[in-house]
Amino acid sequence: MRLGIFASIGSPYAQLLCAAAADRGHQTLLLDFESLTATVRDGRINWQCSGHDLRTLDAAVVRTMPPGTLEQVVSRMDLLAGLEAAGIPVINPPKSLECAVDKYLTTQRLALAGVPVPDTVVCESAEAAMSAWEQLGGDVVVKPLFGAEGRGILRVTDRELAHRVFRTLERLGAVLYLQQFLTGPRYDLRLLLLDGQLLGAMQRIPREGDFRANLSQQGSAVPWQPSPEELLLARRAAEITGAIFAGVDLMHRDDLQPVVIEVNAVPGWKGLEQTCGVPVATLLVDWIEKRIARAAIS
Repeated sequence: MRLGIFASIGSPYAQLLCAAAADRGHQTLLLDFESLTATVRDGRINWQCSGHDLRTLDAAVVRTMPPGTLEQVVSRMDLLAGLEAAGIPVINPPKSLECAVDKYLTTQRLALAGVPVPDTVVCESAEAAMSAWEQLGGDVVVKPLFGAEGRGILRVTDRELAHRVFRTLERLGAVLYLQQFLTGPRYDLRLLLLDGQLLGAMQRIPREGDFRANLSQQGSAVPWQPSPEELLLARRAAEITGAIFAGVDLMHRDDLQPVVIEVNAVPGWKGLEQTCGVPVATLLVDWIEKRIARAAIS
């Protein structure tokens, strides 16, 4: 198997995938989005990246989506969609990446499908955000639409601070994305799914003085056995966003009912692997092998 991995330089996840693939006798190519080009000539499309002809790939894994302009990000998605249309499996599919990278689009799709999510408001003006802050009980989490690992997330409970934060974001031309702060149990859950199958789950607990439970923000973790309801929600969320390999984050309301906070289509797994003892990279490479074998038979 010839496996392409779109990853940032020095990515530990790319290294884990390369090692797992090498153990199975496969070749891996590390790819950089910024060197991705497409050529249309005589009705045929060819893709080149980091000096490699991408038509020779058996599959591609997306492990990063580097910052860029709107045009650059859209172009990368278009090129990934072209690879997929040419019969090269992309994990995760471009449509799921487009959805999961945008927190509000994910929330909107989940809510339209009847999946419970926190009360949320998205707007562009500080005035509308202040009104939303009031409606959401004066205790909200403000998140960037694009972002991961808990970066750029603020909890706002003070009126004056809310006014300053919203005015600043408005001046920066940012979209204001507010979610009601959930006052249920002080932890969240990360469920890692591959094609609907649970690879592992952990309970993440924030460090003292913080509300973010991300391990990248010095949270701690222990293994978790999801309830049938929690597992069903995670599977539904992955299905709705189209993510084959998905990290689904859940929290609980005051009444202990679980809600979906986020779906990550480029999920990190080092923390879960250490917590649960699951060889994620090996399982992912094995799944890709089987998918390619099934496609060859059909």
